[in-house]
Amino acid sequence: MKETILDVLLYLFEHYFYDDPDAVRDRDSLQNGLIQAGFSPAEINKAFDWLDELARQRPAAAAPRLDTPVRVYSEPELDRLDIECRGFLMFLEHSGVIDADQRELVLDRVMALDQDEVDVDDLKWVVLMVLFNQPGSEAAYAWMESQMFEDEPEPVH
Repeated sequence: MKETILDVLLYLFEHYFYDDPDAVRDRDSLQNGLIQAGFSPAEINKAFDWLDELARQRPAAAAPRLDTPVRVYSEPELDRLDIECRGFLMFLEHSGVIDADQRELVLDRVMALDQDEVDVDDLKWVVLMVLFNQPGSEAAYAWMESQMFEDEPEPVH
């Protein structure tokens, strides 16, 4: 089986960050755990680079926008994200779960994955990881988490 960056990220998120987000872990112990789980060092390093870039791109707290910017997708983005994914991002933004800056961060992180196409389930994981990394996004993270893990997701009004 060919593992991807997203496979490594999901494993990290589910087995380390989600269970105990306050635990301090060094990169070496995480890498050893991932190697023991069967991931290749090359994919592990790509996943760590992905996470490092996510941490570097934390947007500063900005004043709320009065306008709603329109997002025009580039050709590579259209190739990677189908209409369901783009609609889901629009839904999240219009519902106030993410803002325009977070949407751009999600798109940046999706484009950094080594996948030709991203389905809506993969996109949800990327959104969850981005929100997990964003200070002040606890409520949005909790809502997104409930949408992914509950049997019947709650509707957004």
